[in-house]
Amino acid sequence: MNNYISRIMDDEIRRKLKITGSVVIKGPKWCGKTTTAKQFAKSDIDLQSSETSNRYKKIAENDIMLLLEGNKPKLIDEWQEIPQIWNAVRTDVDKQNKPGLYILTGSTTPKDEETKQLHSGVGRMSFVEMKPMTLFETEDSNGSVSLKEIRDGNIKLSGQTSDINYERLAYLTCRGGWPSALKLDEDAALDVSKEYIKALTESDISRVDGRNRNPNLANHILRSYARNVSTVESDKTLFEDIQYNYGSVSESTLFEYVNILKRLYVIDEVESWNPNLRSKTSIRTSPKKGFIDPSIATAAMDISPKELALDPETFGLLFENLVYRDLSVYTRKIGGYVKHYRDRYGLECDHVIHFDNGKYGLVQTKLGSSGIEQGIEKLRQLKALIIEKNKKRRTVKEPDFMMVVNGYDMAYTTEDGILIVPVGCLRD
Repeated sequence: MNNYISRIMDDEIRRKLKITGSVVIKGPKWCGKTTTAKQFAKSDIDLQSSETSNRYKKIAENDIMLLLEGNKPKLIDEWQEIPQIWNAVRTDVDKQNKPGLYILTGSTTPKDEETKQLHSGVGRMSFVEMKPMTLFETEDSNGSVSLKEIRDGNIKLSGQTSDINYERLAYLTCRGGWPSALKLDEDAALDVSKEYIKALTESDISRVDGRNRNPNLANHILRSYARNVSTVESDKTLFEDIQYNYGSVSESTLFEYVNILKRLYVIDEVESWNPNLRSKTSIRTSPKKGFIDPSIATAAMDISPKELALDPETFGLLFENLVYRDLSVYTRKIGGYVKHYRDRYGLECDHVIHFDNGKYGLVQTKLGSSGIEQGIEKLRQLKALIIEKNKKRRTVKEPDFMMVVNGYDMAYTTEDGILIVPVGCLRD
């Protein structure tokens, strides 16, 4: 496809097709899984189309192996619509014993009872997580500061500048990283996330397990969750907010809806980092609430870019969600994962990046220039705590780097080596 926009994960898919018999691409709808998979596939079947899905299901009932015929790699789009395809692919991979046979995409994790009937796929299948596009992929970040070079200690910050100003950043937060939005004018692009929520609440949440769900309740849950993005508020607090705004509804029902949103890859929580720095009772172990893309939050709350720009507090929380989206993609590309740290003494670190080579970095997220000094001080406090802890017994290595990712316009390094990096400069 001549108009294909390259994705950071392309190299990962290419590499895994050389290693395992099947590559499974999972992530939310509309994030570009199918388009990307088709760059590598030589044949495909689409199970999400109502026109063909029923026919394929009837074929599967008689001879499921017929669905696997075709040039390889073969793409099976939304494989979970016919869950038994999983075991059929696994069996064929075992039989042929060679890599690069199949690409499976999925926008929903299967139901628990279905999962129990599926083999693990270990050794035969590899997995790739896809998210909406980062600022670097949409070409809004100029990519002048590489996370890989930061990890390797090869970065030199010498005044690299971002092309994204405050108002533009508010727009990009509301637009999100949906590939289809890039093909539209700026006003129309803002409607993509709104249409996503409409499809989600009116159709997708009911298709997951075949039970009719209440779109109005789903919208209230999304709005309440959006108001708590980038916090470690308990589910109880969230549910009380929903019940106050929606009306009487049981916690078990709310848990069901939230779990469905997780299975649809809509909710993307940040797990906690639990180093041996304080007593177990001091560390906040709750995951930090987040969406797979911050535009889901702005659409759920019906906030325009201008309204977001005029509400720095809300903007700051959604900016942190945006930074997590991008950092998690960049980190995965170079090998690693992202967590967060928070304790009951008020010490926090928005993002803790761990790399497969053992290195790690502490990252604070601050929307404007006025918060940068606060972020720097938090990083210094956390490093000092690590040093103090190691005086008694060396338990946690000191961070390999510390960084404040912000919406400011210039990159620089403090006297004690803390990196100040605009999100509009970052790349993998």
